[in-house]
Amino acid sequence: MQRKKIALIGAGHIGSMLAMMITQAQLGDIVLLDLPEKLNSSQGKVLDILALRAHAKSDIELTASADFAAISGANVVVITAGMPRRPHMTREDLLSINLAIITAVSLEVKKFAPDAYVIISTNPVDTMSQAFYELTGFPKNRVIGLSGALDSSRFRNFVALETNLSPEDVACLVMGGHGPTMIPITRTATVGGIPLAAIMTAEQINKVVERTREAGTEIVNLLGDGSAYFSSAGAILEMVEALILDKRRVICSSVLCQGEYGVEGLFIGVPAVLGANGLERIIEIELTPEEQEMLDNTVHAVSKSVITAGLMR
Repeated sequence: MQRKKIALIGAGHIGSMLAMMITQAQLGDIVLLDLPEKLNSSQGKVLDILALRAHAKSDIELTASADFAAISGANVVVITAGMPRRPHMTREDLLSINLAIITAVSLEVKKFAPDAYVIISTNPVDTMSQAFYELTGFPKNRVIGLSGALDSSRFRNFVALETNLSPEDVACLVMGGHGPTMIPITRTATVGGIPLAAIMTAEQINKVVERTREAGTEIVNLLGDGSAYFSSAGAILEMVEALILDKRRVICSSVLCQGEYGVEGLFIGVPAVLGANGLERIIEIELTPEEQEMLDNTVHAVSKSVITAGLMR
């Protein structure tokens, strides 16, 4: 059986970490692509990961390139290229810079990998996903933005830290835009099937919610030069795995809503079934009035970003 081909556009922290994780998981052969002036660095990272294969018991093939033609035939393309956040910057501060990058990358992906499923992690994620979709004309099931996969892992982690229980047993849903207006749905979150309210105080739950919303900023401020990449790569790996192995995972992702949750023509984080056909469907749940108000708020924030970017809305 022929192995899948996975193209990673951007060989920075997230791209290189993801390449290592995909190699360990043996999901498919990898092309790590970046700018010509970064080719030596990309080749060094690939050579380093190749040497890891013996320990990982993996025979995945990896190559580095600065030529977009190298992504031809890719089944999945992951776009991590873009300027990372620095302290005191919001995701929206990256809008104009990263929009130019996504615009250039979109045209190349459309040319060389027109049948690929595309995962986008470049910030602001929801707006960049919208831009890719509109620039390429790809069907909506093949354009998926990283949002809830990362945000929910942060929520799970903070619940685990607060309760001193295993993050493996925490199940939760984080909807909305990938930013400070995101919505951790606390009433459906559980630890080992037990509702949060049964094992945490309201004060603890609110603390976890706020820390989840500001987790990216907390990491940026601590790093001082750059943004999160270990957890980001792990979240993207979960999404790639769902597509490649047809897992039909329910992963909250930034996808195009066309009436779901009352959202029309906008990429926003919602519960999505990801499988061999990309976005297979959006799952709608009934929101409480408070949750609906928060969703309206996050939709407004994403709409504002999309309008600023000069996109459809």
